[in-house]
Amino acid sequence: MNLLKHLNWSISLGLLFLLTLIACQSPSMATPTQPLTTTELSGESERRCGDGICDGPETTDSCPQDCAAESATPEFVATSEAPDEITARPAEGPRAYWVTNPTSGVELYTTVMIPDDWDGDPLPTLVIIPGGTDDSAGITEGDSIGPKAVAQGYTVIAFDADGRGRSGGEESYNGFTHQDGLAAVIQFAANRPEVDAERIGLLSFSYGVTLGSGVLARYPELPIRFYIDWEGPADRRDTTIGCKPSPKYDWPACDDDVAWAEREALTFISQIQAPYQRVQNQRDHVQPDVSHAVQMVNAAVSGAAPWVRLNDYPPNQTYDPDDPPAMFSDPDKPDLDDLMLRYAEELFEISGAPLGE
Repeated sequence: MNLLKHLNWSISLGLLFLLTLIACQSPSMATPTQPLTTTELSGESERRCGDGICDGPETTDSCPQDCAAESATPEFVATSEAPDEITARPAEGPRAYWVTNPTSGVELYTTVMIPDDWDGDPLPTLVIIPGGTDDSAGITEGDSIGPKAVAQGYTVIAFDADGRGRSGGEESYNGFTHQDGLAAVIQFAANRPEVDAERIGLLSFSYGVTLGSGVLARYPELPIRFYIDWEGPADRRDTTIGCKPSPKYDWPACDDDVAWAEREALTFISQIQAPYQRVQNQRDHVQPDVSHAVQMVNAAVSGAAPWVRLNDYPPNQTYDPDDPPAMFSDPDKPDLDDLMLRYAEELFEISGAPLGE
């Protein structure tokens, strides 16, 4: 009888082991740590959980080894001290200067724009960063935001980063070298007679967010009252449109964590200490959706910024990236330059440096 009980117990254990083995091999019973085949939104390539890239339907729950790093708060961002002295000299052109980037030694072409009727008193100032790897011409020439801001009574500062426009040197793709150059330009501007150092705002378009957020995170002592960002990409996958080769930009490989540590706005935005305004249209100019805008706002709200707002929504709100609020629609979208300048006026008021004082 004891032998029969022992035999029945052994058979039961064997059946249990066999059922467990079959269940673990079944796709419907796969655990989040098993390889999960995913397809990019474009449908052009297939990726797997475990490739180091959080893409497609992968989330922190379904593929923690790829996505956990994206949701984690960075432990450290290098903080730099602005140079005590800025080297600058006049350049050809009205109110044009060569400002030396202390890191690269390259002279950066910098423009100071002022109203024609300037009376000699310092003015509220906007430092404006173009998108992509563009130079300052798109800010200062023609019917661009620079002349519009000047017409409203601002001083405008624009510059060509290393390797762009009239500046020498090599392209840094808004990494630390470019950020160090921008820090020098802001220091230079703060000492100009045309600039009220107590009323300086920073604006950026598209990929300029990496330069703007990077300089504010790494140089918190710069006299910047606020930061306005239009549709800037949050991380390497946004920047490279899904880690795809670009005919225009020589981006670092997506698995190059060292290079991207200098170039992901989502890392920096949680550490800026100035008010932050995100401007986002429902139809982004590059990205397939608006989740990156929500990521940026949520990171800023949970970070060091004292005030954060998405479009005209109430400040200091967080949102669900999978169910974002409605953004500006194309038919109702105000003129972008006018919208950015309206936000600048509001933020000078919010920051305690109103334009009328």
